[in-house]
Amino acid sequence: MKSSSLISLALNGNVWTARTLTASLAGDSSDPSLRFILRALSELWGEKLISQLDQITNGEAQPLNPLVLEPLHDWSQAKRRPIEILQRFSLHSHTVVALVNLKGHVIWTARRTTDRETIADATAAVLESRRGSYAFVPHHDAIKMVEGQNLPDRIHNLSSMLPPTRFVPTVTRPERSKTPSYLDALEAESIDIIRETYAAAENPGMLFSMGKDSMAMLTLATKAFAPAPIPFPLVIIDTRWKFQDMYRFRAHLEAREDLSTVVYVNPDAIARDMNPFDFGSATHTDVTKTQALKQVLDEHRFDFVFGGARRDEEKSRAKERIFSPRSATHGWDPKGQRPELWNLYNTALAEGQSMRVFPISNWTEIDIWRYLDRENVDLVPLYFAQLRPFVKRNGALIMVDDERFPLEDREKVEIDSVRFRTLGCYPLTGGVTSRATSISDIVLELESSRVSERSSRVIDFDKGASMEQKKKDGYF
Repeated sequence: MKSSSLISLALNGNVWTARTLTASLAGDSSDPSLRFILRALSELWGEKLISQLDQITNGEAQPLNPLVLEPLHDWSQAKRRPIEILQRFSLHSHTVVALVNLKGHVIWTARRTTDRETIADATAAVLESRRGSYAFVPHHDAIKMVEGQNLPDRIHNLSSMLPPTRFVPTVTRPERSKTPSYLDALEAESIDIIRETYAAAENPGMLFSMGKDSMAMLTLATKAFAPAPIPFPLVIIDTRWKFQDMYRFRAHLEAREDLSTVVYVNPDAIARDMNPFDFGSATHTDVTKTQALKQVLDEHRFDFVFGGARRDEEKSRAKERIFSPRSATHGWDPKGQRPELWNLYNTALAEGQSMRVFPISNWTEIDIWRYLDRENVDLVPLYFAQLRPFVKRNGALIMVDDERFPLEDREKVEIDSVRFRTLGCYPLTGGVTSRATSISDIVLELESSRVSERSSRVIDFDKGASMEQKKKDGYF
C-alpha cells in the first residue's frame, strides 16, 4: 500500500485507532497487517506524540511536578482509571487531536481547519470514542481544547495536576438584584470606613494577601472611589513560598492599569534562603512576614494601612477595633483600644503612631462569600475543589505545590479533591477535602461546618507565638 494513500486515509477526519484503520483496509489489494499499520503510523507520527507523564508540560512549557508522577500512577490504579495524554499537533496541513495511553496506543482524528469550534468538536469526538472509565492529562496547549467541555462521569480531566498558567479573569459582570439585602448595609459601612480613612490619612496603603477577604476589600475600595482609580497602593508581602496559583493571580492584578502595587521581600529572608522546612514555621513567619511588613511600612512611611481581618476569624482579632493604633515599632496593645460608639471613629495619631484599619471587621466568612458571588469577583482558583496532590502532616493536608517540597520518611503523596478556605505560604496552609466547585457549593458547605477557617493554618498553632503575640510584635 502506498504511504500517501495511508496518510490520506488516516487524516480524513474519522476517529481512528491502528486496529480500526487496519480493519478498514481489509480486503484491499495490499491487505496490510496490523504490524505494518503500526510501523507506518510510527513513521507518520515521528516524535510528535508523547506517551510518558514526565514528558507532559503545561501551556507555558513547564513540566509536571516530579513529586506527583508516582502518586498519579497510584491514583490511577486505585481508581481503576487508566491515564491517557491528550495532545494536538500539525501534520501534513492538518491539525491532529490525539489521545495516547502510557503504552503508546493512539486514538486520533484530524481536521483541516483550526478554528476553536472545529478543534473542540474533534476533541470531544476523540474523548468520547475511548471506551470505559479513564482519566487524561492535557499536554501543552491541549488544555485549551477541553475548556468548557461537559465531560461524562467516566472521563476525568486531570489538568489541575499541571503547574498553573496565566490567570484568566471572568468577562461577565452581574446584574445586581434590586432586592435589598443585609449585604448592602455591610457594604455601605465598609465604604464609609474606607472613605473616612482616606480623608484622615496622608499616605495610606492597603495590605493585600490575594485571598478572598482581600478581594472583597479591593472590590469595596473600587466602589468607594469609582469612577476614579483606587488612590493608594496594594502592599503585598512576598515570602517566596506562596502557592503558584497566587503568583499567577498577582501577575494578573499587576497588569491592571487601575491598580498600583508595592511588592516587598525581606532582604534578610533572601540572604538566609529562609524557608519553613529548615527554619520552622515560627521563625519563617517572623522573618518573611512580620519583619518584612514592618520594613515596608517604615520604608514607605504609610500612616494608615487597611487590612482584611474579620472578628469572626480568630479570638485575638475579635478584640481589635476597626481603627487600631500601632506603636512606632508597629506593636499592638490590646489594652489600648479606643471606643467606637455609634460608628464614630477616633483617627488621631500620636507622634510615631500608625493606624491599622479593618473595613470588614463586622463581616463573617459566609458574608464574604455571598458578597463575592453577588459581585462576581475573580478569585485564586485554590478556593475551589480540584484534584490536588498533598501529604498528611501533623493533621493537616499540605499541598505538594512544587518540587521544593521535601518529603519526610515514609511520607506518601496522595491525590484527592481538595480546596483551601484560607491562603498563605503553601507548606504552612492546610486544605480540606471537598467537592465544592462553585461559591454556592462553598456556602452550603460552610453552613453545616463548625470548624474555623484558620484551623488549617499551621502558624496559628506555633508554641509561644499565638496570633495575639504576633500582633503585639507587629504582625498583620
